[in-house]
Amino acid sequence: MQDLSLHILDIVENATEAGATLIEIYISEDKNKDLLQITIKDNGRGMDAAMVKGVKDPFMTTRTTRRVGMGIPLLEQAAKETGGNLQIISEAGKGTEVVATFQESHIDRKPVGDMGATLATLIMGNPDLDFRYYSNLEGEEIEVDTQYIRGELNDSISINDPAVINLIKDLFKKNTKS
Repeated sequence: MQDLSLHILDIVENATEAGATLIEIYISEDKNKDLLQITIKDNGRGMDAAMVKGVKDPFMTTRTTRRVGMGIPLLEQAAKETGGNLQIISEAGKGTEVVATFQESHIDRKPVGDMGATLATLIMGNPDLDFRYYSNLEGEEIEVDTQYIRGELNDSISINDPAVINLIKDLFKKNTKS
């Protein structure tokens, strides 16, 4: 995958397949520790300990549409290539948390990518799910909460209406340094 936003898209799709109704995405950097951290939390089915161990195996998947599951192994590889790590915390019936850390300045660290487009894609494809997104990168904070947006829209317009999606994308454009 070319950038980290595509990894995030893949992990969030796993959460939707697991029946999550709320998915939280946090991206932050700590310049003093030279770390970039991505956390994705969901309230889906969760996994038992054996499945958590197994999801790092590219030849293990719960999907019936294909026989391999590359999302977690590729994210783990991307993190480890920078001296980082991948941690999965999950409990059956309670949800899953995936935490990927990267040495931020490492030459092999992929760019974060277009999180505005990624979040817009997720909202358009899953308008009934709730997403919370927060990032603090290079001193620029961005926060999107679909529960809040729906409350402001007051059922007058759908959250996946092109006008709403464009406003979300614009938020990222205005707050992201070139």
